[in-house]
Amino acid sequence: MIAADQILRLPLLPLLIAQGVMVRRKALRLPEPAGPRQGCAGSGPPVRLLIAGDSSAAGVGAAHQEQALAGQLVSRLASRWQVHWRLEATTGHATADTLRRLSELPAQSFDIAILALGVNDVTGAVSQGRFARQQQDLAQLLTNRFGVRQILACGVPQVEHFPALPQPLAWTLGRQARRLDRRLADLSRQIHGFHHLPFDLPSDPELAAEDGYHPNPKAYALWAERLAQEITTPPV
Repeated sequence: MIAADQILRLPLLPLLIAQGVMVRRKALRLPEPAGPRQGCAGSGPPVRLLIAGDSSAAGVGAAHQEQALAGQLVSRLASRWQVHWRLEATTGHATADTLRRLSELPAQSFDIAILALGVNDVTGAVSQGRFARQQQDLAQLLTNRFGVRQILACGVPQVEHFPALPQPLAWTLGRQARRLDRRLADLSRQIHGFHHLPFDLPSDPELAAEDGYHPNPKAYALWAERLAQEITTPPV
């Protein structure tokens, strides 16, 4: 069944293109935060953690990695385990970019992988089928090359709530984001060790960075806490 936004996309196309150009022209481009992208923290049983994805995984919207997703998640996990962690994330990366990036890494072992992807697949007009295939390829790479036993695929954010996006652009992108997110949920029922974690942060402007597009440190704290609750025991 064709959704309403897909039916209206053609007549709305001139307006959507104009809004997209305007958003890109006026967008405040925040840098990726400073700070280490790998390390070891905590004590106890060892856990090897990989965090990969786009600008949200990289921590855009925070001033330092300690305030970003990686730093806040590692600090929570370090109260239970000795966490050997690595961050592989870049602004603008879609699933295909992350797949290429990780395939170029030397073979090494991780227990847990956190994936934060989807927004750039939405804005890049990646189809549902291609997105699902690339996510499946990514899961296979993580399992076969890096020995990952637990993959936590963070849900595609609710783009329609981004303060920086005007209507109807926010609506059309948001509907596509929900479709891609449903594909992630489907994969979690098909791939062993692949878990879909809905991106259910409150749609509160107070949790947005100054660009109106990325999370701020408060949002990263909520996100990290949600992930830490999901990682209750080292995977076996």
